Amino acid sequence: MKILLLVCVLVGSALVGRAEPAAPSPLLRDLQTALAHKTRYDQQRQQRIAVLTAAFRASPANPEARFGLGLRIYEEYKAFQYDSAFVYSQQLTRLARQLGSPEKTELARLKLAFILLSSGMFKETFEELNRIRPADLSRADRQEFYFLQARAYSDLGDFNHDQVYRPAYHTQALAYADSALRYSQPGTYEQLSVQQFRAVKTGQLAQGAALYRRIRQLPGLTLHQLAVSASTTAYIYTLQGQEDRAFALLLESAAADVKSATKETVALFQLSEYCYRRGDLENAYAFIKEARAQATFYKARQRQLEISHISSVIEGQKISIIEQQRRSLRLYAGAVTLLAVVVAAFIGVIWRQLRKLQRAGQLISATNHALQERNEELARLNTGLHEASQIKQEYIGYYFHNNSRLLDRLETLKQALDTQLAGKQYGAVQKLVSGLNIRQQRQELLRGFDAVFLRLFPQFIPQFNALFRPEDQFHLPDDQLLSTELRIFALIRLGIQDSEQISRMLGYSINTIYTYKTRVKNRSIVPNEEFEARIMVIEAV
Repeated sequence: MKILLLVCVLVGSALVGRAEPAAPSPLLRDLQTALAHKTRYDQQRQQRIAVLTAAFRASPANPEARFGLGLRIYEEYKAFQYDSAFVYSQQLTRLARQLGSPEKTELARLKLAFILLSSGMFKETFEELNRIRPADLSRADRQEFYFLQARAYSDLGDFNHDQVYRPAYHTQALAYADSALRYSQPGTYEQLSVQQFRAVKTGQLAQGAALYRRIRQLPGLTLHQLAVSASTTAYIYTLQGQEDRAFALLLESAAADVKSATKETVALFQLSEYCYRRGDLENAYAFIKEARAQATFYKARQRQLEISHISSVIEGQKISIIEQQRRSLRLYAGAVTLLAVVVAAFIGVIWRQLRKLQRAGQLISATNHALQERNEELARLNTGLHEASQIKQEYIGYYFHNNSRLLDRLETLKQALDTQLAGKQYGAVQKLVSGLNIRQQRQELLRGFDAVFLRLFPQFIPQFNALFRPEDQFHLPDDQLLSTELRIFALIRLGIQDSEQISRMLGYSINTIYTYKTRVKNRSIVPNEEFEARIMVIEAV
């Protein structure tokens, strides 16, 4: 026993300082769930592209329509896959020349410049932007052109990290942002995005955060727009030292990127840095790995370069932790081996006791199982007996009452016939016989049966109708309790399965009974062979 305590102390001391991981926040769980289903989101985008591509190929003789379709395909690809977006930007250029449209030609160049910048090809981006004639663009495209210029100079300055050239890039970025604002519609996402960009560049951080709140209130905000604005605002909060708020916005931005199948993104990359600084190496490694996969898929060169720096740090830290875990494991292995030796001494004694307990447990389990089966069977029998007892009481009372009335009528009829025959009043006898209405008597008999049955099974009609589509359900007039079809299956529910017996009771031919049953079953949503079994489970009161 002393040895066992010693081993426990050693293992416990080795585990000191290892805290339980904190429960993930709802935003983190949402991102993890989105990443687990990212293939589905990618497939949704690919399906949209496939539909548009098929329409594009199906209209070779209509350059105007092909240009519109090509533009939509490009928009699907531009934040998803650089290579395909590049191919369709070239297609747009050829179609614009074919149409002889200066506006479309410049628009095609603008789209090409956007993906060149997204891919980190700064030289090619500026070459393409310098070729564009803004005067040939529409007002909205001109706003996009100037904002793209602002982003290009801003990204170049951030990428270079050079204190000599960066201020000039910063100045040019602000100048182009001002131009973009002149062509922006007031209150739109585009205007608010440019204003937020400018607020960040000029250090007006509080204004930038306020603009984000206005953006979130815009109707019809797409997931991609949400991701971009949330990521920008996260950067603002980082500059303000509000790391928790920045982390929450990055989680929201990354989840929106995944759900919109956006591969050209920075949120996951920035999240990995936050997780690393917080000591959450597991999520840091998972996010940087996913960010690297997205950058590789899109072919975003500058992202791949940025990711490689933090990735090497995180992976180095992961290796260090793995080595530390290995050392801990060796200590644990020694302690566990010693513990196993001590435990082995108890196994022999415990094993024999367990065998005895196991045999006793099996016997008890078998007995309990048998008792449970018997109890269930008794419960079913009791239910059936209770139901049968109710049915018998109701129908015995009903038939005694009905037969008494019938006997009274027969006695009255006999007395009348005796009197009239004794007086040789044959015409009165004929009139009395003609006045007998057998059909009415049968209807009264059946109506009495219906009333007793519905007292026993008040939910019969609703549960019967549940076996049919709404348009095929049975709806009876207020003065009718059961229809012929319902009455047939009411008799079946009472246990009268013989169609010949049912035909005699209801006064129809056996073929008519078969026809009614077949027609009802064919209308049901339940397979024919299961229909009567479903009728039998309708419960009495």
